Amino acid sequence: MAAQFRSTEALIDALADASFDRPPALVSNAHVTGLGVARALDAHDVPVIALDRPGDGGVGEGGDPGADGTRRHDGLAPPSDAVDFAGAVTYPLDDLDGFREDVEAIVDAIGREAVAFGCMDEWALAYAEADPEGVRLPFAGIDALDDVLNKSELYATCEALGVPYPETYRLEETADAATGDPAPDAALDEAAEALGFPLVVKPELKRDFEEAFGTNVLEVADRDELSDAVAAAREEGIAVMAQKRVDIATGKDHSLASYVPPSGVGDALAVVGNAAVRYPQQFGTSCLVETADEPEIEARALSVLDDAGYHGISEAEFVYDDDRGEFLLLDVNTRPWKWISMPVAAGANLPMAAYAAVTDAEYESTGVEPTRWVYLRDYLSLLAGDDAFWDRLSADDWRRLVAGDFEREGTLTTGVYRPSDPGPAAKLFETEFVDRDYYCSC
Repeated sequence: MAAQFRSTEALIDALADASFDRPPALVSNAHVTGLGVARALDAHDVPVIALDRPGDGGVGEGGDPGADGTRRHDGLAPPSDAVDFAGAVTYPLDDLDGFREDVEAIVDAIGREAVAFGCMDEWALAYAEADPEGVRLPFAGIDALDDVLNKSELYATCEALGVPYPETYRLEETADAATGDPAPDAALDEAAEALGFPLVVKPELKRDFEEAFGTNVLEVADRDELSDAVAAAREEGIAVMAQKRVDIATGKDHSLASYVPPSGVGDALAVVGNAAVRYPQQFGTSCLVETADEPEIEARALSVLDDAGYHGISEAEFVYDDDRGEFLLLDVNTRPWKWISMPVAAGANLPMAAYAAVTDAEYESTGVEPTRWVYLRDYLSLLAGDDAFWDRLSADDWRRLVAGDFEREGTLTTGVYRPSDPGPAAKLFETEFVDRDYYCSC
């Protein structure tokens, strides 16, 4: 367990006094997703260094580190027994060069190369763009990342491959800001007439859009709201598209969780997960995910990744459109995500497969078994606050959860709570009931 979350300087000093018999993993961020990756790697004795930006404020006023170099940080990964060291680095969206310098100084203190795992878009892209010396990337370079993350390119690929996706129009009004090759499809009024209201405004590249608008998608109710959203995007220099608001069947969202090695999709390690329950139910994040047998989803997702030349960990998200009666590819995340520990528990340790591909370590899956994953914080909130929701867990599931037996028997795993590694759950209780924000649920 990382005894504390250190300032960059204190972390470098601590690492200089440590020794590693194999390349450590640099895991960013240090929250739920980072925790899942850390636990997956620690199961194979890979040392983990959790890196994140410091929390608002700190030990002293203004966010200054304490006398021993500690920083306040509300993330759940540092208290885990799976994390060996944890500390702050410059946030890449604020200063990419500063981020590169911090990571290179950390690697220099380690005394050997390290393997990077970016667990949110900004971190994965930062490792690829900054390309710090001494850091091995277990995923494709920035060009392949952009081909997958760029919605214009993604949907053009879907069109060419015959993979269903939501009806979408690239808008002429922001075409000057576009970075993808596909030409605009329609002007604002044409798109509105074709799609009807409400509709969804989506960015070509979501990272700049999220910084500007605080979200990666906007739902607009009428022509005026659409015009305002597009004008704001144009002002920010962000290309956007109008997309049909899909009548999504609740509980039928599916994703392909996969690791594609450099040798290609023929050697992919993959599991389909069904986001059976979200919190909030209609539009929230996953809180109960189950393995599913959907070979068509697997084939379609892998065909898109193959076309883009992408290798690495990814989640390809599909929603079920009741009107069309089929699954539509909505998005591809080229990184680990919140329920990454589900495929790990099912028998497909995607982080370890990625680590092994760029080191001397070995990993081979022994097969995938039916598995369910629950994020208890959100699941219990749903049970307590939504009278229409019926519990999907059995009495035996709850008994195993309370007793801790789920870690040794049954088909259920968790996002944070594990009696064998109690620090993260204890930290979650602390951040949940004190008067400060916990800025990221992933």
